[in-house]
This record gives sequence, structure tokens and C-alpha cells, in this order.
Amino acid sequence: MILYLHGFRSSPQSAKAQMLAQAVARQQPDAEWVCPQLPASPAQAIELCNNLILTLSNPADELVVIGSSLGGYYAGHLAQAWGCRSVLLNPVIHAARDLATQVGTHQQYHDDAPFVFLPEYIDELGSLEFTRPAPGNDHFLVACTGDEVLNWVEMARWYSGCRSRIINGSDHGISDFARWLPEVMQFIPGAPGTKH
Repeated sequence: MILYLHGFRSSPQSAKAQMLAQAVARQQPDAEWVCPQLPASPAQAIELCNNLILTLSNPADELVVIGSSLGGYYAGHLAQAWGCRSVLLNPVIHAARDLATQVGTHQQYHDDAPFVFLPEYIDELGSLEFTRPAPGNDHFLVACTGDEVLNWVEMARWYSGCRSRIINGSDHGISDFARWLPEVMQFIPGAPGTKH
């Protein structure tokens, strides 16, 4: 399973999610691509992900989690919990701190329906904190120096020693993601179960 987790206010209709879905369909037609709409509640989002992962016969061997922004925070948590590989796209590192300013009503980028980010969700984010990953090739960080939302230096330090692509410029949404898509796909080659 290749599990893609979108960011705050985003959805499975995001440009990166769509590009990855098409690339997986072309290059890995036997792989299971899963890209759920995540609930606003972090606890519910992780519960949904865990339930999806539990459908796998051997999650640690078959799972790659890809996450963007807040989805990158969730991906980091899940990768540590399940011992699987992850791709982190401009990930949030300290979610309880960084999203404390987002309590309130928001509109999604791809839907007119409003959603409410409740104060208790900050505590839920705090409960999902995970330790810095060990150096190695199980995690692939893609961070942009032009990220206007998050600090790329913090991302690079957190994932120090892991595989990384620091993009000079770009932005939080990685608007030039098509350029970096082949490198991301090289990180998850073959059908599920491929060992690296």
C-alpha cells in the first residue's frame, strides 16, 4: 500500500496527490494507492490511517506513507509506529506548536464546505509527537527553502542523516513538484513488498 496523506485544508484532489496517483497507476499498476480525505481531528485521522494499514497482511513490509505538510507529520508518526518507509513533503515537525494559530473555522482548498479546527485538536497533535528518526534510507525528506509556511531548516535538522532533497526556492505547496516526482517514485520502486 502507498498511503498518501494530504495537508491541512487540503484533500485528495491536491495537485501532488493527483500527480502521484497517476504516476503510481502508470509505473506500479499492482500497487494499492490509498489517499483518504482526512478528518479535521488528528486522533480520528490517525485512527483512519491505522485501520487502513491493518488491512495489509504485513504492514511493515508492504507500506510506504507519503505525507505533505500536516500529512507529513502524520506520516512521520505512522512510519515510527509501523516501522515503514516514508516520504515527507515539506512536513510539519512540531504540529501542536505550528497549528495552535489555526483554531477556528476554515475552508478547504478544494471544497466550499467549511470545517472547524477545535482547540482540543492541538492536544491531539501533541499526543502524536514522535522522536527523531535514526539516520538511514527509510525516510525521504523533500524540503523547499522557499517554503513560506514552515521552516525548512527545522525539517532538515529533524531528518538529518536521512535521504533528503533540499529544493532551492519553490514554495510550501511545491508548485514545481512535477520536476521532483521521478525522484520520489524512485524511492518507492516496484510493487508492494519490495525490500530496499
